[in-house]
Amino acid sequence: MKQVLDKVIDFLKSFGMYHGDIDIDEACRLFLDEMDKGLAGQKSSFEMIPTYIETDKDIPVNEPVIVMDAGGTNFRSATCRFDEKGEPVIENFKMNSMPGIKSPVTKEKFFELLAGYVQEIADVSSNIGFCFSYPCEIYPNKDGRLILFSKEIKADEVVGQMIGENLVAALKAAGFEDDKHVVILNDTVTTLLAGRAVFAERGFDSYIGLILGTGTNCCYIEQNKNITKAKDLDPVKRQIINIESGGFDKMPRGKIDIDFDNTTKHPGVYSFEKMISGAYLGPLCKYAVGIAIDKSLFSQQAAKKLSAIEKIDTKDVNDFLTYPRQANNPFGSALAKANEEDMTTLYYLTDQIVERAAKLTAINLASVAIKSQSGTDPSSPVCIVAEGSVFYGLKSLNKRVEYYLTEYLEKQKSRYYEIVNVDNATLIGAAIAGLTN
Repeated sequence: MKQVLDKVIDFLKSFGMYHGDIDIDEACRLFLDEMDKGLAGQKSSFEMIPTYIETDKDIPVNEPVIVMDAGGTNFRSATCRFDEKGEPVIENFKMNSMPGIKSPVTKEKFFELLAGYVQEIADVSSNIGFCFSYPCEIYPNKDGRLILFSKEIKADEVVGQMIGENLVAALKAAGFEDDKHVVILNDTVTTLLAGRAVFAERGFDSYIGLILGTGTNCCYIEQNKNITKAKDLDPVKRQIINIESGGFDKMPRGKIDIDFDNTTKHPGVYSFEKMISGAYLGPLCKYAVGIAIDKSLFSQQAAKKLSAIEKIDTKDVNDFLTYPRQANNPFGSALAKANEEDMTTLYYLTDQIVERAAKLTAINLASVAIKSQSGTDPSSPVCIVAEGSVFYGLKSLNKRVEYYLTEYLEKQKSRYYEIVNVDNATLIGAAIAGLTN
C-alpha cells in the first residue's frame, strides 16, 4: 500500500497539489495580510465587508420576524420568535429551489420568485432577516448590494442590485403594501449570531462563524477602530466583519486547480472556494482522476471505466470514501471489478484532495482566530460556530481540521478554540438580526 500511496503523492506533487507541501505558517501570514489590506480599503482578495451588526443587543420576547435563507442550492423561509426562555420558535417553514440554480433567470424573475416564496407569511411581520449567502456590500441601513454570484448561480442581472430594496418592491407588486425593513446578512454572520445566543453562558472570548458547504466563507468580530476604510464608526464599539474568505487568491494553486478553474462559470473568481467547498470538490476530484488516467496511474480497464463517468459531485466522493467497495456511487461502480491497486489508487487520490481541503480550512480558521486577538486563555477560548454539509458530512474532514488547528493554532500560537454546531443556525441568526437592527 505504501508503494501506491507514494505513487499518488508523487503525482500530486508534480502538479502542485500535495497538502504536505503547504506551509501553514506562511499561508496564515498571507491570509492575515489580505485581511489587513481589506480592512484598510486597499486592494485585497478579501472584501472584509462591515456588516454594521453588533453582537450585544437584547432580543425582544415573542415578537415574530420573517426569516429568509438564500443558500447555494435551496431557498428556505419561515417565521421565528423567541419565547420567555430565549428559545427560538421556528414556524411556517418551507424550502424551495434557489432561483438561478437550474437555469438562468432575469432580475425581475429572481425577485418575483423570492416574493412568491414568502407570500403566505408576508403579513406576519414588517421585519425581515434575510440570510443572503453571496458577497454583498452592506450599507448602514443594513441593505446589501450584490457584488457577485458564486456557487454557479445564473442570475447575472441581479449583480449590482440592492437586495432588500428589490425584494420590498417585488412584495409590493404582489400586493403587500406595508414597508418592510429588510436586514441583509451573510450565512456566516447568522451562524455567528446564533452561536453567541445559544452559548451565551459558556464564557467564550469571541466568536467566529464558518460555513463550509456548497460554498465557503468566514466572519469574526472586529474592533471598529481597525476598520479604517469605513467612516464615522464609533471606535469603542465592535461589529461583525464578513471576510468573504472564499475569494482568497494568495494560496498557491496547483496546475490541476488552475485548469479545473478554467472549466467553471467564473474562472479566476473565488479560487480558494474552488479548492475546498462542496460545489467544487467532487468535480475537482473527477478532473484530477482524468489527469491521473492520462499519466497512467490506473490500469487500462479501470481507466476506461473511470473515463466513462459523466459527473461526480462531493456526495459521490464522500460515498466512495465511506464505502469504497460498494457500487452505490459512480467511482465504486466503475471499479467494482477492478484490481486492488486501482481501487487503492483512487481512494488515496480522492482522500489526499480531501486532506488538503481540511488543511486549507484550518489555515482559514487559524488566521481568523489570530486576527480576532482572542482565545489566549484556555478557559475562555474562541468559539468557532461551524455549519455546512462538507464540514460535517465529508468523511474525516472535520477531524482533520481539528488536527491541524491543534497542531498549529494551539501548540504553536497558544490560541485556544472550541468548535460548536447550532441547529437551524442561519434561520435563528437571521431572526436575531431582523429583530435587533
